[in-house]
Amino acid sequence: MPPGPRTSWDTGTGGGSGRWRVERFAELDSTNRHALEAARSGAEEGLVVVADHQTAGRGRLDRTWEAPPGSSLLVSVLLRPRPEGGRAGGAHPLVMATAVALAGAVRVVAGVDAGLKWPNDLVARDRKLAGILAEVEGDAVVVGAGCNVNWDAFPPELAATATACNLEAGQPVDRDALLDDFLTRLGDALDDPAAVDRDYRTLLVTLGRRVRVERGRAGDLVGDAVDLTADGALVVRDDHGTDHPVVVGDVVHLRHT
Repeated sequence: MPPGPRTSWDTGTGGGSGRWRVERFAELDSTNRHALEAARSGAEEGLVVVADHQTAGRGRLDRTWEAPPGSSLLVSVLLRPRPEGGRAGGAHPLVMATAVALAGAVRVVAGVDAGLKWPNDLVARDRKLAGILAEVEGDAVVVGAGCNVNWDAFPPELAATATACNLEAGQPVDRDALLDDFLTRLGDALDDPAAVDRDYRTLLVTLGRRVRVERGRAGDLVGDAVDLTADGALVVRDDHGTDHPVVVGDVVHLRHT
């Protein structure tokens, strides 16, 4: 078991007093794993788990997420969504809300204009700035985000594809200010799904791009990203003019169309 949280407090940010209950750790294996365990134990919506360092952070497809201590915002939020007004439930709308909120916080706090790369990455100049991972536990969804905030440099294998807020802004960025603004915006986004749909599409730099979708055994799909479905699938039009709704797959940006 990890040691107890270094700090724990209620915060009135994000659309109502006491909406978020933040627990911060110096080190955890994974903020998502900790929040999922809390969900299994009956924790209510609104738990926010933050770590200065993760020893077993995870991204999509069970990829590892590694960051030096103190370099990144590593945060997981426990939500218990209730479908309303015919809107689809599940994890994807929450990933969209998280992405829109984090992009807004990066813009305001760091002064960095980040776009969204389908389905779950923030990018700046086509380099990865943050990743988002949602995991389901019963009626709970834990949405985790890892955002590169203050990095001196990236290892050679990542130098051409990754970036950080400070490298884009040209100065250090306050992680706590970024967290506070993110939670405020996340609360607002959860309360206004129509605005999330609009803002997500506006921020989605994948639309209009020539892309390659890596689908494992199904083979790669190359075409133009032309639309999103109501459920958030990416519509890729191949060179024969056939549209393919993509629900799962790694997208590589090739060029603008």
